[in-house]
Amino acid sequence: MLITTRSGTPPADGPPDGPANTAVVDDCGRPLPAHGLGRRTLLVSVGAAAAAPLAAAPTAAAGSRKPDLVGARKPGERPGRGHYLIKGAALVSVDPLIGNRAVADIEVRDGRIIQVGRHLRVRGAQVIDASRMIAMPGFVETHYHMWSALGRNFVSTGFEYFAAKSATVAAYTPDDFYHSVLLGLVECASAGITTVNNWAHNVRGPEYADAELHAHADGLVRARYSYGHRDGQPATQPIDFADIDRVRATWFGPKSPFDGLVHLGVNLRGPGQLQNFLVEMTEVKKRQLPISVHSGQGPTTAVRAADLERMGFLGPDFLLCHALPFDEADRQAMLRTKAPVSFSVHSELRLGTAGGFHGQLLRMLAAGITVSLSFDASSLAPINMFESMNVAWNLGIPYLGTDTANLPAVVFHQVIEMATINGARALGLDATTGSITPGKRADILLIRADDINIAPIGDLESTLVRSATPANIDTVLIDGRIVKRNREMVSHDVDKVVRDAARAAHAVRTRAGGILTPTSPTPPAF
Repeated sequence: MLITTRSGTPPADGPPDGPANTAVVDDCGRPLPAHGLGRRTLLVSVGAAAAAPLAAAPTAAAGSRKPDLVGARKPGERPGRGHYLIKGAALVSVDPLIGNRAVADIEVRDGRIIQVGRHLRVRGAQVIDASRMIAMPGFVETHYHMWSALGRNFVSTGFEYFAAKSATVAAYTPDDFYHSVLLGLVECASAGITTVNNWAHNVRGPEYADAELHAHADGLVRARYSYGHRDGQPATQPIDFADIDRVRATWFGPKSPFDGLVHLGVNLRGPGQLQNFLVEMTEVKKRQLPISVHSGQGPTTAVRAADLERMGFLGPDFLLCHALPFDEADRQAMLRTKAPVSFSVHSELRLGTAGGFHGQLLRMLAAGITVSLSFDASSLAPINMFESMNVAWNLGIPYLGTDTANLPAVVFHQVIEMATINGARALGLDATTGSITPGKRADILLIRADDINIAPIGDLESTLVRSATPANIDTVLIDGRIVKRNREMVSHDVDKVVRDAARAAHAVRTRAGGILTPTSPTPPAF
């Protein structure tokens, strides 16, 4: 069976097909605060031609340009979108009309999935031999505090997440934010996470937001940038909406460097300080921005979905994270309003004083709530969606003699959906990514099926959930760009990213002092 695009209309965050006029601009087209990040010249599409229906587009048109697949590109050189034919892959599409296939071909052109089928013949495409690989959509992560990515190993026995965070929140400079977020983005891409919600809950000033957004411009990963408060900011003080407006105009306007990959949201502290929350929600509604809120890992930090529904705020654009203390009234409120939830499985196990997420996961899935997966922070979880799926699947069984005894067990396809299409729905991107569907943007993973920890494969979904790891990822495409090939990142100079992050982490530890003081005043060399 041949599957072609259902519509010629491009996804809202992707560039249209066809030739585009380009203009060279300096980042966002205006001077930005000089905090040592350097300047990059970016190509930004302007006045692109309207797209013709893909099913009618001649496949030979893209053959005039054969992009380099891998090898000649210098480390860190920005890859282009090409015309590729992924040939002979086993396929887990997460598209109910396409399903799983023992063998399938996928055509990708100019960032878009064109068709999926068997024995495709496509002129002008560069062939990627995937005969020993499993193809699946890129992972979608919905809750990651990326400003602290370089602090993953600041924690120690007796000095865990909250203590390490409190000791360092004010010790970062804008440069450190840039290197931390870029480290997180490159690691995400290498691990097959093609979309991430950067939950920025330590925005210490405009220059810090700019530093994070510079990293997103350089990172090439699809993302939401969820602008938030400064860690330690008085609970009665609203977040800086004037700067949100500046960020929106500067970074997300007609001269945006993101090429449609990044969109703007906010994260709020919730109704614990009700008057401030109402002020913030009024401002958010004026701007029509999507919202993320921590909803509690314990009874003392609970934010109730039922209360948010009564206030008129809950909906598909209101992402709740953790939600461990929720009761049936909260779940029904989420179901009525189609509000999504993000479970950070490792964080829920370590910090879940409400009892972990086992029962809540079973009940939310049984109710039909959109459940997605996330990491919270790299000091709480590995940046490894395979492991998150594995943990969720292993915990997802009813316990005899408890109130979960009659609930259905979690199955493989559910956790794969949680890591892909459900995450896309939670971020409002399900028309763009989350499945291998013609017409969507090409966020695709190729996983080696002949590796020692995977072969011999049987059930494809079981293989992905139980056996695969990021080390098995051969190729990653994000928006049709090959960012990883033959297990090596080709979009970034990884050695430089690591060196810069190590120097930044050393500087943060030095400023924080105390238990974090480095043993040597000299930053480590790599």
